[in-house]
Amino acid sequence: MAKNEEYVRKPDWLKIKLNTNENYTGLKKMMREKNLHTVCEEARCPNIHECWAVRKTATFMILGDVCTRACRFCAVKTGLPNELDWKEPERVADSVQLMGLKHAVITAVARDDLKDGGAAVFAETVRAVRRKNPFTSIEVLPSDMNGVYENLKMLMDAKPDILNHNIETVRRLSDRVRARAKYDRSLEFLRRAKEMQPEIPTKSSIMVGLGETKEDIIETMDDLRANNVDIMTIGQYLQPSKKHLKVQKYYHPDEFLELKEIALSKGFSHCESGPLVRSSYHADEQVNAAKQQA
Repeated sequence: MAKNEEYVRKPDWLKIKLNTNENYTGLKKMMREKNLHTVCEEARCPNIHECWAVRKTATFMILGDVCTRACRFCAVKTGLPNELDWKEPERVADSVQLMGLKHAVITAVARDDLKDGGAAVFAETVRAVRRKNPFTSIEVLPSDMNGVYENLKMLMDAKPDILNHNIETVRRLSDRVRARAKYDRSLEFLRRAKEMQPEIPTKSSIMVGLGETKEDIIETMDDLRANNVDIMTIGQYLQPSKKHLKVQKYYHPDEFLELKEIALSKGFSHCESGPLVRSSYHADEQVNAAKQQA
């Protein structure tokens, strides 16, 4: 076997335990009945069985299931999106209620076809969830909404409990990994969110295994902290299909532990770091940790 083939072989610690109990099948049935999308399914998240079957949590993906961007790491389909569905916020709120969620995560495809980047529907979804679920904490995970100040303000005025925007990768690799999104624009987006609502924790995530160095990762940590980001998540990049970027390295769990320790030493209130960690992984624990640090 060639050396490079052996180097990128998927290691044992990335094996996923499947669980299709009643929680899993019930959630899947409800999502279809409510005509809702989840990033858990669309992005082929490796934690879907744990979150759906055991923790009974899900990350709702609003504004349709077609993204206007074609990032080279993401499995969500791209193309021309459908018209806006203004009944979607109420359906999400009803589903949160039926699931009895203590913490709801709401994300969305990038909608560069819309002047407001989808901010109005995003904000209304936050308000609808809060009206029907006053004791549920709400985390939002938007795109950069083209970096338009008014779009972000519309969302922050809805007062989510946590603002999550992923920088995705290190500065050196950003242009190759992401489509249209810019590293510095993401930093500005996170900084402005904190300036608008200082009491709302901010959060960001990176994938590793795309060819970055440890120094690159530490630089990104410093950049996030310089823009007052409170929470960081670090996970292993997994190639969703042959047309996506190849994995350059599989990080060992011990390396993830070291990165977590470095992040906490930088001043992050919480850092979730591990091979299968994704932005919304154990999100309920992250927001609780941020509140305790406030």
